[in-house]
Amino acid sequence: MQARILLIYTGGTIGMGVNATTGVLEPLDFNKLLAHMPELQDIPAHVDVHQFAEPIDSSDMNPELWALIVDIIAQSYDAYDGFVILHGTDTMAFTASALSFMLENLTKPVILTGSQLPIGQLRTDGRENLITSIEIAAAKRSNGLPRVPEVCIYFSGKLLRGNRSTKVNSEGFNAFDTFNYPHLADAGVKINYNDELILRPDYSRPMIPHMAMDTGVVVFTLFPGIEERTVRYLLDAPNLHAVVMRTYGSGNAPQQQWLMAALQEASDNGIVIVNITQCAAGPVEMARYSGGFLLKNAGVISGFDGTVECATAKLMHLMAHYSDPAVIRNRMQQALCGEISIDPQTM
Repeated sequence: MQARILLIYTGGTIGMGVNATTGVLEPLDFNKLLAHMPELQDIPAHVDVHQFAEPIDSSDMNPELWALIVDIIAQSYDAYDGFVILHGTDTMAFTASALSFMLENLTKPVILTGSQLPIGQLRTDGRENLITSIEIAAAKRSNGLPRVPEVCIYFSGKLLRGNRSTKVNSEGFNAFDTFNYPHLADAGVKINYNDELILRPDYSRPMIPHMAMDTGVVVFTLFPGIEERTVRYLLDAPNLHAVVMRTYGSGNAPQQQWLMAALQEASDNGIVIVNITQCAAGPVEMARYSGGFLLKNAGVISGFDGTVECATAKLMHLMAHYSDPAVIRNRMQQALCGEISIDPQTM
């Protein structure tokens, strides 16, 4: 029996075509485009398409549109074996992270993909990304269960856990990677799955969709010479509930008394501050150097080896469901869906 896959086209480069008159890239009707891809006939899957009424540039992605994607999946969940989301690359890692929390106890594949070149161009990477994503979404184990029941990004031969992913290249086809977690699969002549790394949901429980997200979060990056007035202005912002603070190295910050005092005051006022390193790879280790230890004493919590994209989305999700900062801090230091690797010695 063929797997049934729902292809959700939100927008992005993959679905663009060149207007013959103006030369400008414009969204295509994806239903018509798929009819001109005979390669899809070789995939043992039936593919339906849900296209956004107005395809969006991924720079305009927001929590309301995440909720729309979740609603589409939830409404179609029982009718399909897997879902492929076509999405622009700029915010794909944010969307993948958000969906991993918004689709609680996900038991089916949700694969995000896109391309660096429109799918109609001769050298496009979009065809392979799309075809392999559909194949992965349709893949089953010998017991009939989905091969990859989690939110992933597939790009340029790599299947990545969505909430571990970061865009690393704005021009090359290898646009995404997961520096702190191995690939879930690598696609060459064959697709080689790393089954021991893939999440195993509780199939006895239903998938629970969550729509609400609280956007009262800000990301700020430490840099040499950052001023007290800037930090305090940011921390005093109205309706601010959480901060993702991008620190140095293994989670260090300037050992300035004013900085620690400002962070302590914010923490005491209920603002959740999460420590994420500016480095591409490696975890936050707040017990390693005095700078990290001082942050811990000021109420800052470790983000471990998580990404900025994931920490931001996770905070939005948790803040929408819990009002107690202590509960949010506790949940931020738990792996809810494989987003962090926790080492108590580094907290």
